[in-house]
Amino acid sequence: MSELSLEEVPAASDAVHEAARDRVVHITEHGERVAAIVPAELAAEIERLGPDEIAELLEDFADAAAARAARASIAAGEPLLPWEQVKAEAGL
Repeated sequence: MSELSLEEVPAASDAVHEAARDRVVHITEHGERVAAIVPAELAAEIERLGPDEIAELLEDFADAAAARAARASIAAGEPLLPWEQVKAEAGL
């Protein structure tokens, strides 16, 4: 099933309208996220991607999340690594 009319799932109406306002709505089962309702424009862009491009996009998301976490730790005053330690760990 690739499409489902809103009339078939009236309980999802609020979630669908929220997604139409550029929000992602996660669907859970036993507390685990199993699917999401996303804005149609986002779904269309994802559908245009091939498997390798989707894998690359997911890597980009992970990299961005790691960068945000690093910036947050710096903003929280956590110490940075000394340059000598970075060079040693990189084998330079």
